[in-house]
Amino acid sequence: MKKTILQQLFLWPFILVTSLVYAADGKLLATAGLTQVEGSGGGGIVPWATLSGYDSQEQVSVSAFNTHVSVDDYQLNVIGLATSFYDRVEFSIARQTFDLPNSVIGLGLGDEINQTIYGLKTRLYGDVIYSQFPQLSFGIQYKKLSDGAIAGAIGAAENQQGVDYYLAATKVHLGAVNGYNLVWNLTARATKANQMGLLGFGSQPKQDHQLVFEASLGVLLSRNLAIGVEYRQKPDNLAAFKEDNWKDIFITYIPNKHFNITLAYADLGNIAVADKQQGIYVSTTGYLW
Repeated sequence: MKKTILQQLFLWPFILVTSLVYAADGKLLATAGLTQVEGSGGGGIVPWATLSGYDSQEQVSVSAFNTHVSVDDYQLNVIGLATSFYDRVEFSIARQTFDLPNSVIGLGLGDEINQTIYGLKTRLYGDVIYSQFPQLSFGIQYKKLSDGAIAGAIGAAENQQGVDYYLAATKVHLGAVNGYNLVWNLTARATKANQMGLLGFGSQPKQDHQLVFEASLGVLLSRNLAIGVEYRQKPDNLAAFKEDNWKDIFITYIPNKHFNITLAYADLGNIAVADKQQGIYVSTTGYLW
């Protein structure tokens, strides 16, 4: 049975939180960021230079997340785990389930698309707060479709697997906006992925990686509450289906270092046969230790 937004909001977080023993506490509250829809530490749709946990240089952290995106004609559910070692290296795994509308199900290609994403990120330089320049991290996302039938049918050059590479810069400026803390992130990504890879990778005329840019900007209204916006440039490989850039407006509640929840309004533009896909994004992250 498919999970509802209410289940995402209420049931899963409480089950997770009751299983917590302790969380790594080497960083300030909120500096671990959120969990991105592909499993990497960061914002909602954009990976940041931050790693996934609150571990210091002597600690290891593990986190679990659950994300639900519901737009006009589609739903995406994501679950995953991430581990951060000594505030230096992050490993993540995410399982995406993309529910298809009846118009596509009728073609006999199944009722959903499943993709697994394995992520690796390493901090190259700095700290989001304490260094003069932004924290820099380099990341890789290896994406593998369970069934590439749909991707192959719509003209993807590769219908099974692909790899994204990205470089992210993130900085927190204390008291920068009328006394409130400001956080920003810029990410450059090399990718061939169509709709994150859910529709395969590249096309016959566009088989190489393309350089795209992503950005996030947020304000921490208190130690526990943040608001912001994100923008993600997308490649437009498939001749049959236009792919639009993504954007969202989010609010995040971070009560402690064990748990956070994000609610966003997302505008994903055209997705395959459906235009103007807008709706709600809900994501929760729990820090196991």
